[in-house]
Amino acid sequence: MSLQNPSGMAEAKPTTAPATPVSLPAGTPGIRVVPPSVPFRDVMAGASRHEVKVLDHGFIALVDAMPRLVPEGQTADQAIVQAARVSYGEGTKQVSEDRGLIRYLMRHRHSTPFEMVEFKFHVSMPIFIARQWIRHRTANVNEYSARYSIVPDRFYIPTMEAVRRQSASNRQGGEQNFDVSDAAQVKTAEDFLAYVGQVESLYQQYLALTAQGVSREMARIGLPVNVYTEWYWKCDLHNVMRFLSLRLDSHAQLEIREYAAAMLSLIEPLVPMTVEAWRDYEFESMRLTRLEIEAIRRSGAGAGGEGAGAVGDLATSNRREQAEWAAKRSVLGLGEVSLPSPTGG
Repeated sequence: MSLQNPSGMAEAKPTTAPATPVSLPAGTPGIRVVPPSVPFRDVMAGASRHEVKVLDHGFIALVDAMPRLVPEGQTADQAIVQAARVSYGEGTKQVSEDRGLIRYLMRHRHSTPFEMVEFKFHVSMPIFIARQWIRHRTANVNEYSARYSIVPDRFYIPTMEAVRRQSASNRQGGEQNFDVSDAAQVKTAEDFLAYVGQVESLYQQYLALTAQGVSREMARIGLPVNVYTEWYWKCDLHNVMRFLSLRLDSHAQLEIREYAAAMLSLIEPLVPMTVEAWRDYEFESMRLTRLEIEAIRRSGAGAGGEGAGAVGDLATSNRREQAEWAAKRSVLGLGEVSLPSPTGG
């Protein structure tokens, strides 16, 4: 994915703050205006938006950030360390020490300083993605209203290669694509695409009914969830990272992972030290449960025995926990785990 400049114009140069105090309107008493001690730059380089195309008709655009202006040579990460150091003044000013502090905050889950950075996005996505997205209730959202306006003629139609089979182990997901070399599976995928095409054809009836006087708020109820909607979504960095951790995970639906990947590409240039720490301590890290830690300790102590007390096994018969532990052992190179019988809880 690449950042798009919708205007087609050359990227704007970083702006520099004025060297003299800003003039205030007459009759504004009691306000002291302090000019910057160093030149400032715009973290979005003067652009009105940074946009990435997603799916067939969708996009996600970064339209604003706080802070928008930062000292020359720094990124929006600066607002995080500024907030973290408020209890003891300015403190250190070296970027290398800023990085160390951000990593410390992330490592020890001191999340409040990360809330000092905010991003505002303009997003166009299918309604079924919006319904997943809105589950993250820590943002400010304003969505396109189909009560006031006609819904545009934009529908998400997956390609043949993107049609997925229902997972046998995950009730809410589809993991495998249909085999395009298997005629029966190809026929099933084609039937699905024909079904999606039929529901899209209802759009013309939607337009006709509104033209005949049916209210927009009523006519919209027959539209399918693959029609596109839009919203503005403003969220602080701490909760953006939480969104990314969940929606970039392999268990998330593929289509929303596309939006999450685009979001990450938009914010990483603005907060590179924070994203680096998030990758190291959150997204690409591993958390161990108490039972898993105990299993490792037993293994290190050379303990033996049968059943739950055996080396490397968890003290539980829950098959899902055992399967998750087996996956972690594989990543950690700790060997194989024999899972309990299917009668486990």
